[in-house]
Amino acid sequence: MGEIDYGSYIPPYQQIAAEIIADIKRGVLQPGRAIPSEPQLVQRYGVARATARRAVAYLRDQGYVFTIAHRGSYVSLDLDERGLLGDSAKGD
Repeated sequence: MGEIDYGSYIPPYQQIAAEIIADIKRGVLQPGRAIPSEPQLVQRYGVARATARRAVAYLRDQGYVFTIAHRGSYVSLDLDERGLLGDSAKGD
């Protein structure tokens, strides 16, 4: 975790989001638990704050996280019910 492929056709914010989604599906990030903050994402990936913010917004738009103002973003509680975990988290 922590490297952006700037030669990829996938935008950096989507690469960050994809790694967080993978961590959610593997159970590294559990429902209701905080995801890394925007400053942590900036430091980890070496991207601009706007890129980190866009990654979190993308995750929120896709339903993987919810955000509480001035508190942070957290893994959604109902991912399994909405079919966002896929088979990997179910052990199939």
